[in-house]
Amino acid sequence: MSAKYDIVIIGGGAAGFFAAIEAAGTGKKVAIFERSAKLLAKVKISGGGRCNVTHACFDNAELATYYPRGSRQLRKAFGQFNAESTVNWFAKRGVKFYTLPDNCMFPESNSSQTIIDCFLREAQAKKIEIRTGMHVNKLEPLKNAFHIHLAEEIVYTRKVIVATGGSPKRSGLAWLDNLELDIVEPVPSLFTFNMPGNPVTELMGNVVEEARVRVEGTKLAASGPLLVTHWGMSGPAVLKLSAWGARILAERNYDFAILVNWLNDAREEQVQERIARCEKEAGGKMMCNFNPFPLTNRLFENLLFRSKINGQTRWGELGKKNRQVLINTLINDRYPVKGKTTFKEEFVTAGGIALGEIDFKTMQSKKYPGLYFAGEVLDIDGITGGFNFQAAWTTGFIAGKNAAQNYQLTLHTHTET
Repeated sequence: MSAKYDIVIIGGGAAGFFAAIEAAGTGKKVAIFERSAKLLAKVKISGGGRCNVTHACFDNAELATYYPRGSRQLRKAFGQFNAESTVNWFAKRGVKFYTLPDNCMFPESNSSQTIIDCFLREAQAKKIEIRTGMHVNKLEPLKNAFHIHLAEEIVYTRKVIVATGGSPKRSGLAWLDNLELDIVEPVPSLFTFNMPGNPVTELMGNVVEEARVRVEGTKLAASGPLLVTHWGMSGPAVLKLSAWGARILAERNYDFAILVNWLNDAREEQVQERIARCEKEAGGKMMCNFNPFPLTNRLFENLLFRSKINGQTRWGELGKKNRQVLINTLINDRYPVKGKTTFKEEFVTAGGIALGEIDFKTMQSKKYPGLYFAGEVLDIDGITGGFNFQAAWTTGFIAGKNAAQNYQLTLHTHTET
């Protein structure tokens, strides 16, 4: 005989657990179905194992601007549950956060296990049934209920919350095809740039605290820390750019060029003034021994090399032509990109269930009453910095709250086949 539930959450990740806890708080019979053997896998590895739970941005309108897709819908949703709500929710359960200078928020324990343990305690206290290894093949709408088709059983439930996370390929959402929902083709977001064979990779480990990166031939640009890696470039500046440019870069098959301003937003005349001071005040010093920019000496020497300037040249001997070449390298340095690198467990996708399919006041499907969606399965994604988890908490909270409302608690015997 099939199991019967009030609410089944498909997906045992961040949004799924948040939705289940909120729904079960009303006394409903709630279950989480997770396909894999692991629960909260992305929470576990987030932030290098520390879990970047949210971002210390407490203005809903501003918070919404950090989402390349879903910004307008989330702005309204944050009216129900926002970053402050997240902080308070965890604080009531004994989990406190600290905030880094970049406003990323982490548990004081510096361990993602603190977040996982919090969820598991809540699930146990609210008697949420957790079932792993549950591969859902199809979701079948009935009259005021659903059948969840698994490999060896069919489960009956009054309501369903889909919180399966982002799918790297459209095929990952094929189990929903019979519902004929509008699904936006998934493409990767938050990835690093590969530069195979480029000498810059020899500088791996070098970090520039504030740089600006643009995609050549587009208006796409982002600022922030930039990290040189053994495969190319990474860091928040690149990750943010990959998020905002997810679809454009996919269309280009990840074959494009970037222009790096190593001095962030410095303009040509500002750099020229700084160099002029060096020529005047440090004219007798060799350029390789006197670095006036907020760059590591190794990187500065590399930029001199790229500008075809001998590092032993004295600042007073730079000359007009070399000065202009150096300025251009510092603020408009071009690098070809061929390919991307994503972290398998931490992938974020642009795409999923089209936002027009969802009523964001409730997270309910407009076509199927009783069917809700939460988290990255939606065509919502944020830049790096705790924003994707915040979207998961917000949409999970709203879905769980509304799925638990507006019908009798008692489960009804069903005869649908």
